[in-house]
Amino acid sequence: MDVVMLIGVGLLTGVTTVLFGFGGGFVAVPVVVWADAALGADAMRVATATSALVMLVNAGFATAVTPRRVLLALRGSGRLLLLLAAGAAAGALATRLAPVAVAHWAFVVYCAFTIADLLLRPGFLRPPPRGGAISDAPRRLPAVLGAPIGAVAAFLGVGGSVMTVPAMRRAGHTMHVATTLANPLTLAIALPATAMSLGAAAVPAAAHAHVHLVGLVDLRAASALLLGALPVIAVLRRRPPAIPDRIHAWAYIGLLALVTAVMLLLT
Repeated sequence: MDVVMLIGVGLLTGVTTVLFGFGGGFVAVPVVVWADAALGADAMRVATATSALVMLVNAGFATAVTPRRVLLALRGSGRLLLLLAAGAAAGALATRLAPVAVAHWAFVVYCAFTIADLLLRPGFLRPPPRGGAISDAPRRLPAVLGAPIGAVAAFLGVGGSVMTVPAMRRAGHTMHVATTLANPLTLAIALPATAMSLGAAAVPAAAHAHVHLVGLVDLRAASALLLGALPVIAVLRRRPPAIPDRIHAWAYIGLLALVTAVMLLLT
């Protein structure tokens, strides 16, 4: 039953990867915490590591099937990508050292803070005070944002889209472009985080809970999630749904609220 549930959630991660730029992190973390509840407090650590692998594969596949003309918007973002990767390495290390409860509650608090920010501050649901619609000449994300975004994203296991999508939205991109570009940015975060997670020592509780880990990654859970996600990504990239921009933005906030509620239930 766990495997069937994970495949079903994998279908949802495929949808969130394409429509919201979430490579699976925000959806994968709560469900892996649930599936590996026998690990006790270590379930959150395993969930963030497993999430990094799922995001790496999902984001990589989604990027590979994205039209090159869309990816050209990231031209000249080499420093940003390097700093995202450096921050992610630091965040993944911090996850291994910090108390488990810190990561769990940081996940909840960050989601709640982000929802409030998107609702109250201009630029996501509505244009900034200076007026005008979404710009025809979007600005590039400042490279200096890379390190903090990468560190927070890897620490929470969320891939960075919860920060990069609002930032690109406020830089003048439509929701469709912002969520699409979140995938290659997620790659820069997920790669070092996954490498560090696979090389880490498995949690001691895993043997007693009959959870088979490679490092901190639950490969059984990751495989089931990817089995559901990858076909959905392929279909939706080929035939993306036409969603009005404002509805797309509200749906993004709604998904964050749902994930926050699930994580509160798992406390």
